[in-house]
Amino acid sequence: MKLAWATDVHLDHLTPFGRARCAEALRASGCDAVVLTGDLSQAPLLCVHLEELARALARPVYFVLGNHDFYEGSIVEVRAAVRELCAREAWLHYLPDAGPIPLDDESVLVGVDGFGDGRLGRVIETPIVLNDHLLVRELAGLPRVHLAARLAELGDAEARALEALLARVGAARRVVVATHVPPFRESTWHDGAPSDDDWLPFFSCHSVGEVLRAHVEAWPSRSLTVLCGHTHGAGVAFMDERLVVHTGAAEYGEIAIAGVLDTSCATFL
Repeated sequence: MKLAWATDVHLDHLTPFGRARCAEALRASGCDAVVLTGDLSQAPLLCVHLEELARALARPVYFVLGNHDFYEGSIVEVRAAVRELCAREAWLHYLPDAGPIPLDDESVLVGVDGFGDGRLGRVIETPIVLNDHLLVRELAGLPRVHLAARLAELGDAEARALEALLARVGAARRVVVATHVPPFRESTWHDGAPSDDDWLPFFSCHSVGEVLRAHVEAWPSRSLTVLCGHTHGAGVAFMDERLVVHTGAAEYGEIAIAGVLDTSCATFL
């Protein structure tokens, strides 16, 4: 199977013509299906943009959500709206709910949203304030200590969700893991290098990374290919010969495909 991957497409930053060009670029890749690793739009327009894209593509769209997808909304309410949309739109599949997706005889796809969980870097001392902390209802207005605790809770929940999904992949030799936030310090690519300690709390989901490490150790015959975004910088982190993390580049208002994955050998065409 050919799986076209795009991340941080920010459809709310594109005109209708730009969104049509985005769909055309994905179709032109010759893919059988599409995987999107978050930051698709913002809460008020997310479902509209997802439905528009799915109908233009007319092929399966597997996706997770990113922090921007919850802007001007609530994590709980946005996820509920997305679930309702997927129930009526056959092309759309929200990966945290969809369970393991068979890609070929030996490969499956799983995915979780992921959050910057504050466990790496200087979460209390950093001067960085993201729009997440202003525009996402569950995070808005929290003092830094309480924000750090909330981010850790969100990261832990994502880790548990991923652990449950990985427990259901059966005998698959290859697992493609889609998530929004890079799971390791080494995968937080920005301007050609991993992020510094001021950005790391919000650019990494350490909790998810720990689940990935543990799974590779427990399953020596299985390889994991992780697709993520969030930092808008491209890079590849080889955490183990069987655990490789690809972080996709993005620019606001631009159309880019991060890659087309041949799932039969977990390599990019």
